[in-house]
Amino acid sequence: MRFIPYGRQSVDESDIEAVVEVLRSDFLTTGPTVAAFEEAVADYCGARYAVGVCNGTAALHIASLALLKAGEKVLTTPNTFLATANAIFYAGAKPVFVDIGEDGNIDLDLCEKRLEQDPSIEALYAVHFSGNPVDQKKLARLKERFGITILEDCAHSIGALRDGVKAGSCTHSDASIFSFHPVKQMTTGEGGMVTTNDEALYEKLRILRNHGMVKTSAMKPWEYEMRTLGFNYRITDIQCALGLSQLKKLDRFVARRRELAKRYDEFFADHPLIRPLYPFSEHASYHLYVVLIDFEKAACDREALFVEMRERGIGLQLHYMPVNRQPYYRNLGYGDESIPVMEAYYGHCVSLPLFPALSDEEQAYVVRSLEEILYG
Repeated sequence: MRFIPYGRQSVDESDIEAVVEVLRSDFLTTGPTVAAFEEAVADYCGARYAVGVCNGTAALHIASLALLKAGEKVLTTPNTFLATANAIFYAGAKPVFVDIGEDGNIDLDLCEKRLEQDPSIEALYAVHFSGNPVDQKKLARLKERFGITILEDCAHSIGALRDGVKAGSCTHSDASIFSFHPVKQMTTGEGGMVTTNDEALYEKLRILRNHGMVKTSAMKPWEYEMRTLGFNYRITDIQCALGLSQLKKLDRFVARRRELAKRYDEFFADHPLIRPLYPFSEHASYHLYVVLIDFEKAACDREALFVEMRERGIGLQLHYMPVNRQPYYRNLGYGDESIPVMEAYYGHCVSLPLFPALSDEEQAYVVRSLEEILYG
């Protein structure tokens, strides 16, 4: 049996043909395929604008520079990849970590209390953890009541829906970001995107991704103006060709992920040691399938589980170590926040293999191996 990782891209001949077509064209980067991919993602999500960049971290970086001011406080979650909180620092702002709810997402009720207690907080970065979007009704209430800047980190959630709102539509936020890393629901190899409904913000993002440069029709052909300090965060036509091809299959990919997630839920129904992080949702797009394991009653600890599963050809992962407990953040004075739900979650969470090409037989083997090791 092949090695079963926690995540894997699904690339077929049509994807390869799309990339080859661009390789044979006149444009390899910053050509018509980039614009076509941006338009296609915006249309899919229901947003007015989209700006493609070289990876999800770059998307967070330019969005933060466009949205935040130095010194501003930004509510965010400890249950995310480092880049979410790091991007706040990139803009000279300050992350304020808020505990998570039982579904792994930032607790928006606690965010509301923090905003009531501290009117100087200006923004919220809400991560749609594992592909399950945050409560959009609560997000809308925070936006309306406090007038804060909101960024939705949708790196996990393309193809997801919550309260009738599609991930990336920016219905109740100023901007959303995506990642197209190979383990995500669709891939461009590396790649990212920012979506927004704000034209002025869109123009800022376009300038920031390309060295801060602007060219106008009034300029001579060789002239350009650098109007701000920007970056070379451009995405290539090669990547976007793959992205366009993958986007056509995204709904099928997500449907298979949901099917596998539902099967996992059925495997673990009323299980004494293993519990899904949240009950099956037909609206989540399931970048990850996370379970909580009662290691106190199991025959092994988490480290031994990871080692023994790998010996059986199965790769597990952990999402995530609390960001505010990382050494860099501790050196800045973080680490003592009250996040009891996050601490309990971190002590028990494990991400199981989940990707469209995972067969039913392989999934059953994962579950059987997990149970055999946990019971000893």
